[in-house]
Amino acid sequence: MGQFTTIMARDGHEFQAWLAAAPGRPRGALLVIQEIFGVNSHIRSVADGFAAAGYTAIAPALFDRVRRGIELGYSAEGMQEGAGYVKQLDPEATRRDLAAALAVVKHSGRAGAVGYCWGGLQSYLAAGALPLACAVVYYGKVAPHLDRRPRCPVLYHFGAEDKSIPLADVARISAAYPQAPVYTYEGAGHGFNCDQRASFDPQAAALARTRTLEFFERYMVGGADADREASKGAS
Repeated sequence: MGQFTTIMARDGHEFQAWLAAAPGRPRGALLVIQEIFGVNSHIRSVADGFAAAGYTAIAPALFDRVRRGIELGYSAEGMQEGAGYVKQLDPEATRRDLAAALAVVKHSGRAGAVGYCWGGLQSYLAAGALPLACAVVYYGKVAPHLDRRPRCPVLYHFGAEDKSIPLADVARISAAYPQAPVYTYEGAGHGFNCDQRASFDPQAAALARTRTLEFFERYMVGGADADREASKGAS
C-alpha cells in the first residue's frame, strides 16, 4: 500500500520514510516508529495496516542518520547491529526527524504516534516533545525516563513474560500515570506484536491492536471533546 519517499529535517538531513495513505478521507495522521531493526518489511506492513484502518501513516527511517537503507532481520546478529546504530544516534536529531515526518502528514487531522521496542520509547518521548493528540507504546523501556512527562494521553502495552522489561518497571509506569491505560498480556514476551519473531503472540497482538485502534478513535477522531480528554489523560 505504501511507498518510500524522501523528506528533509530542519537541519538539512534528507532521509527516507515509508508513507502509506488511507484509502479514503483520512481519520488522522500517524507516526509509526521503528524497532532497532530499521524500517523493515514488518514495520512497513504495520504502517500499511494502520493506513488500511483509515490513518495516513508514516514510518521515518531514523537510522538514515547513520547509514541509509538499513533493514535487519530478527536474529541475534541483527539485534546486536541495530543496538549499535541506536548508540550512534543523537536524541535531538531523532526528534527532528520525527518532527519532519509528522509535518508531512499533519494535514490528515489530529496526529498520533505508535512505536515498538526502541520505537516505543521514542513514541513516549514524542508525546512530550511533539504536537500529538495521543501516543501508544509497545514494550518500550519507559521506566528510566519517567521524568520526561508526556503532554498527551499515552497507552502502554507490555508482555508479562518480557525479560527485558520487568513487571516492576511496568508498575512504576502505572504509579506515575494512574490515569493511563497500561496493559500487560499474560504469556506474552518482548516483541509479541511482530509476526516475524519467535515471540509473536497472535492473540495478544490482536487484542493490543483493537485497544490501540479504540484509543486512536477516542483521541484522534473523537471530535470536540478530544482536546479536553487529552488534557485530562496526560495527567
